[in-house]
Amino acid sequence: MIEMAAVAGVSAAALGMVLTPGPNMMYLVSRTVSQGRRAGLVSLGGVAAGFGVYLAAATAGITAVFAVVPGLYLVVKLAGAGYLGWLAWQAVRAGGVSVFAPTALPADPPRRLFTMGLVTNVLNPKIAIMYMALIPQFVTPEHGRVWLQSLCLGSVQIAVALTGNGLIVLGAGGLATFLTGRPLWLRTQRYLMGTVLGTIAVLLATDRARPSPA
Repeated sequence: MIEMAAVAGVSAAALGMVLTPGPNMMYLVSRTVSQGRRAGLVSLGGVAAGFGVYLAAATAGITAVFAVVPGLYLVVKLAGAGYLGWLAWQAVRAGGVSVFAPTALPADPPRRLFTMGLVTNVLNPKIAIMYMALIPQFVTPEHGRVWLQSLCLGSVQIAVALTGNGLIVLGAGGLATFLTGRPLWLRTQRYLMGTVLGTIAVLLATDRARPSPA
């Protein structure tokens, strides 16, 4: 029903999203560094629930709205590209801070950690763009039910994202400690991530593909 090329494409896009800094990474890393791995994993559970919200919306056919109203799709796409461009500037500008720089946060109970992870992901423009602009490009109506293809491809995205974010949580503390004592490494990480973010922003803004109707 779905081609391996589509699975590979979504997997690559999802991995790229995981490896570039954004609200999810910033929240998970800061929470893990300040409160420990358990807090980071609880927060990741909330992020997973946020992915579930987007998956349900995609399966219900929300992308069909963008096929019918291409102007709305263009607005969402350009807004996402602008946001990623802003993150790129924040990373490379003078005085910018690495996502792995330790940040003091108050200790929160598990329920709040989960809720904040959920809210952070639901309001994350990177994930909105993934489900509203990127995944629909890999859906082919001729290959069967659009909602089922969206469900399968969304599941692939979630699997890659949770695996990648889980590894980030497990390694965040050690990596933050390593980078804190090495300013050159921190600057290199900032410029590398800024370059990647800027490239994704340009590719997204100039992409001419449109979502397929359900």
